[in-house]
Amino acid sequence: MGISDTANRNHGKLFSNYTSKMKTTDPELVEVFGNFAFDEVLAYGNLSDRTRLMVTLATLIAAQCLSEYRIMLGGALNVGVTPVEVKEILYQAVPYCGVAKVIDFIHTTNEVLQHMGVTLPLEGQSTTTPETRKEKGRTVQKRIYGERIDRMYAESPKNQIHIQEYLSGNCFGDFYTRRGIDTKTRELLTFSMLLSLADCEPQLKGHIQGNVNVGNDKDTLLSVVTQLLPYVGYPRTLHAIRCLNEVIPEMG
Repeated sequence: MGISDTANRNHGKLFSNYTSKMKTTDPELVEVFGNFAFDEVLAYGNLSDRTRLMVTLATLIAAQCLSEYRIMLGGALNVGVTPVEVKEILYQAVPYCGVAKVIDFIHTTNEVLQHMGVTLPLEGQSTTTPETRKEKGRTVQKRIYGERIDRMYAESPKNQIHIQEYLSGNCFGDFYTRRGIDTKTRELLTFSMLLSLADCEPQLKGHIQGNVNVGNDKDTLLSVVTQLLPYVGYPRTLHAIRCLNEVIPEMG
């Protein structure tokens, strides 16, 4: 069968100096995967190369695929994803995946960037202070989710209200308010992480609605799910599509 010209062209755009060792040891798998991921799948959807690579990095972090992340990081930088954007993807993953799952990806990213001659640390992107983080975070929450945030505070038991405050001050105040990536893109990244994680269907559905609220329509979310299929597999993909259809039903 061979790898198609389109797949070779798309692969070369990302990885001009990279040849997989599996091309020698597992040529049939490389053929099948290459034609699927770099030809058939790329023909679907409305994502730019930069957005596609950003959501791919996000999902690889959540899925704990460090080796593939390192490869795709090179591809992302080759198509114009900036070091600041890469760092913001990593930082955005901390409240959703936990720092223990993100730390190795940060170290790997630092090695790659320093090898490229990038001076670390990068310019800071924080926009809050300890005094303003909760207020600014809650403002972002309400911009994405509306009055639902006030209800969550009102309905939270007293012994659990600290979690709502952490969400406002830490998840949204410390992270969503950062520069480097806008809120619309951050919601796509969060969606990409959550669809890769198990047992978080309520959060996945919540962020589907959040994406819609900030302007990411169903076609865009379907494009994200489709582009991530080769990396997360069919079960996670079908689960994400089921959640997507429940939150945004198909018309007719």
